[in-house]
Amino acid sequence: MTEFSDESWEQLQVVLTKKRFKKNEFLLKEGQVCNSLFYIDNGYCKSYYEKDGVVRNTSFFFENDIATNINSFSSGKISDFNIIACEPLTAILFDKEKLFQVANQVMEIETLGRNCIRLFALRQEEFSTLFKLYSAKERLEYIETNHPYMLQRVPLSQLASFLGVARETLSRIRKRRMFV
Repeated sequence: MTEFSDESWEQLQVVLTKKRFKKNEFLLKEGQVCNSLFYIDNGYCKSYYEKDGVVRNTSFFFENDIATNINSFSSGKISDFNIIACEPLTAILFDKEKLFQVANQVMEIETLGRNCIRLFALRQEEFSTLFKLYSAKERLEYIETNHPYMLQRVPLSQLASFLGVARETLSRIRKRRMFV
């Protein structure tokens, strides 16, 4: 956790905007440039893309997570995926331009920005490693152990898409495990 002086906290306030999103409202649309870090205060959202009419979920972001398109945010290129609220959601938006301006002046804020990006990157690497090294069954076991709230809140069809399997396959994996 980054400690802030009162002065730094005041300067950070100009960077932050609290915004409420309705279920199915976009935080970021494919084709837009991502100019915000979204700190999820309440609710959850997902990132996804659509290919050949099939939705492929790439990540879920819950309370206290940072959601963004790191490539678009850092490079200014358009996003190749969407981020959408999966339930009513409240987020604190860190405006990129304002954040960079204030971070250049205040070391505490610069450190906060780096920590936010680092945490986001670590989470992305965690899930990327799952897909490189583990079977669908092992990925499910990892989610059950390390992120059980996902199983409680994410619909089975969306979880299957995230795990890279058909919904039926995920159901079979879960059913077999109940009888073991």
